[in-house]
Amino acid sequence: MNVKLRLIIMNFLQFFVWGSWLITIGGYWFQTKQWSGTDFGTIFLTLGLSSLFMPAITGIIADRWVNAEKLLGIFHLFGALALFAIPMADSPGLFFWIMFINMIFYMPTISLSITVGYSALKKNNLDIVKEYPPIRVYGTIGFIVAMWTVSLLEIETSAMQFYVASAASVILGLYSFTLPKCDVNKDIGTKSLINMLGLNAFSLFKDKKMAMFFIFSMLLGASLQLTNMYGDTFIHDFAKIPAFKDLLAVKYPAIIMSVSQMSETLFILAIPFFLKRFGIKKVMLMSMFAWVLRFGLLGFGDPAGGLWMIILSGIVYGMAFDFFNISGSLFVETQSDSKIRASAQGLFMMMTNGFGAIAGALISGVIIDAFFIDESAVIKTQWQEVWIAFAIYSLVVAVIFAIFFKHKHKAEDVADFSH
Repeated sequence: MNVKLRLIIMNFLQFFVWGSWLITIGGYWFQTKQWSGTDFGTIFLTLGLSSLFMPAITGIIADRWVNAEKLLGIFHLFGALALFAIPMADSPGLFFWIMFINMIFYMPTISLSITVGYSALKKNNLDIVKEYPPIRVYGTIGFIVAMWTVSLLEIETSAMQFYVASAASVILGLYSFTLPKCDVNKDIGTKSLINMLGLNAFSLFKDKKMAMFFIFSMLLGASLQLTNMYGDTFIHDFAKIPAFKDLLAVKYPAIIMSVSQMSETLFILAIPFFLKRFGIKKVMLMSMFAWVLRFGLLGFGDPAGGLWMIILSGIVYGMAFDFFNISGSLFVETQSDSKIRASAQGLFMMMTNGFGAIAGALISGVIIDAFFIDESAVIKTQWQEVWIAFAIYSLVVAVIFAIFFKHKHKAEDVADFSH
């Protein structure tokens, strides 16, 4: 089988597993279990906590002892067991620990799949910069297909979504053992523990500009979690109102939310142009204001006459997500010394998916329960106020970033990276 096709299948399944439950877990939590928003925040805390330490540990294991493709398979098989066990949880506390185990195994597979992809392309003498992005797009397609599958099967609020994810994880786990072999580095050299763990990348915080960049990356990482946590259950809540309950958007909210992922595939292609033309500061500002628009549109949208606002918010999401995540990664690449570029990317992930995710998960749940719950209303969560509050938060972050982040754009930075 063609190596690119094999990697396409890997990426498709990698994100199919995640897409089967990440967006729809809110429906299961709030609609079926009817647990609190504060406790729900702790579920997304598992993503952040596992991102703080597992990628580094896994990298050492894959580098020294176990081939990356085998480790990818092992982790997905263990993750499948955890996903299968999730519906057995009868309390938020037990749910948290099972999900935490799942994320401990899943989060490292994101970087492991990249390692496998890069290794396979290099061994086949293929240009990574040219060949990998079109392969990676199939990961987003896998995420979309998973969301549509769960929605069309009408299991968005059901435990079945975790069984679908578990089955896909088993398939990918077994398939991973057939992927091209990744070499293990037997020469441990004289690397210090600090270097092996990537902690030397923290030296970037000595640079005021980079320190500021990483701090704002964390703040934007929190915004991303708000969308993942509450988007699906927001639409589900309209089913409690007779005028909305039979609308297609309410019956299949994951399909509506998948517009966001579709938009991602388009904005990825626009990043090189925008970075070269405007530079990282303006591109990041575009991302921040896109988050403001995203949340604002959700605040005033509804599944009937306001459906266009919800759909437009999904389109805007592509810019909000890609211009932040991918452009930010490119910026870190161009601003870091070649000796610590890999570690710097790990630090970027730690600030966004780690600290940012933790902050977004914990603080949002507490704030919603404290200020935006009306027990006497048909829909207890006051969603319009919630989304507007998130929009104001994003606006404040954008204004502060515009004032304090100093960076002079050089078009050659992007050109250097492309080479």
